[in-house]
Amino acid sequence: METSHNHCESAEESSQSVTLNSEPNANPQSSESDTSTNNAANINGGSDALAKGLSSMLTTVIRDFDSKAQDTVGSQERLSFALDRLSRELDQLLEDAPLPFVMQHAARISVVRKRVSSLNSVLKSIQRRLDNMDRMLFASKLREKPSSECPEHQ
Repeated sequence: METSHNHCESAEESSQSVTLNSEPNANPQSSESDTSTNNAANINGGSDALAKGLSSMLTTVIRDFDSKAQDTVGSQERLSFALDRLSRELDQLLEDAPLPFVMQHAARISVVRKRVSSLNSVLKSIQRRLDNMDRMLFASKLREKPSSECPEHQ
């Protein structure tokens, strides 16, 4: 008599398979065949668990990077607005007192403003790429889900 107990677990946990043979006079060739079948099932279950674990880990990492990229974009936008405000104030100062010192600082702020604008463009490009990666990962998870779910979770 052979009893096999399989159950689905989360991506971090592995599947377990227990085989008991209570017939002392069982055919050894049959037992070897059953063992190889169980080993193949364990390998497939292990690779599925590994794939789910990697997928889960990558999803978490991508979401973390996505969140940090969003925070950085917001910070860059605030910095850009602050630089615009400073540029306007410096322009006002230049109108009032066009000193070489003030003009030099205005030029520096203008250069910094251009750099921030360029960085903002790069960050937006990175954000789009991360969003695309996240969408592709989510789509692949949706394709895997119906075939790999356990009946008890449906």
